Amino acid sequence: MDQERPLRERLIDAGVELVLSEGADAVGLREIARRAGVSHGAPRRYFPTHRSLLSAIARRGFEDLGVRVAAVVGAPDLTPRARVRTIGCAYVDYALERAGMFALMFRHDLLDSTGQGPSEGPRLRESTLPMFDLLVTLVRRCGAAEPSVTAAALWANLHGVAQLWRWGSLPLVLGGATDGGVERLVGAAVDAHLGPEPV
Repeated sequence: MDQERPLRERLIDAGVELVLSEGADAVGLREIARRAGVSHGAPRRYFPTHRSLLSAIARRGFEDLGVRVAAVVGAPDLTPRARVRTIGCAYVDYALERAGMFALMFRHDLLDSTGQGPSEGPRLRESTLPMFDLLVTLVRRCGAAEPSVTAAALWANLHGVAQLWRWGSLPLVLGGATDGGVERLVGAAVDAHLGPEPV
């Protein structure tokens, strides 16, 4: 771990590593301090509660996912529907690659989304909305009658695809045929919520 980075960032780095290797349930202030090479009381200066620490870790996950989504939807020749599909694939891929972080990021029941200080930037809950707003905008451009509801239903469907694929349920019901399975399921989810693709 880079000892030159500010201590708050090093503590978050240690938390991210712990979430990715062992899951959110393994994250504790003492273990974070040990991994960062500081006294067990040091994290309390920056994270007065366990929730505030988990929130800082989850924020990193949202930043990472946001960068990935921006990278794949930036192509100028994509239609709005193709962008929705691309976002869906990036979302599910992220969930499968970074399962511990993904499991933490959407647990607002565990996260401190309202009590952060002004120096920490926007509250966590607010930092999660831009990606959903992008999805709503694209769904609207695809002609959905209720873009917010359609986008929310699609998001829930994609989240379910990610979870059920990771747990092995979807590969099981698909007869073990996993080649291109995630992309096909994302495409089917997009079609189910936006209707058949215009010819």
